[in-house]
Amino acid sequence: MTASNVEFESINYFEEPFSSGKLKQLLHSAGLKPHDVLRTKEAAYKQYVAGKDLSDNQLLHVIAEHPELLQRPIVVSGQKAVLARPAGKLAELGIK
Repeated sequence: MTASNVEFESINYFEEPFSSGKLKQLLHSAGLKPHDVLRTKEAAYKQYVAGKDLSDNQLLHVIAEHPELLQRPIVVSGQKAVLARPAGKLAELGIK
């Protein structure tokens, strides 16, 4: 985004953790479910998620408590958000 001269604000969610409610809102604006944004190779995934039948709300709480589980970056523009992996997904927000 810097290369495209797009102004942005970066949020370090390790320093400013998301609540489960904020995560739910963020994922909703991206059309994603909690399972869609999990980093499955993290130790926390194996410990808190793998093999468990967690509801979306339970999973949101786990992600809020263990932010290393959240794929990034999630980019927000107005009322819409995308998980910018790959970076080409930014085009959905009109960012090139």
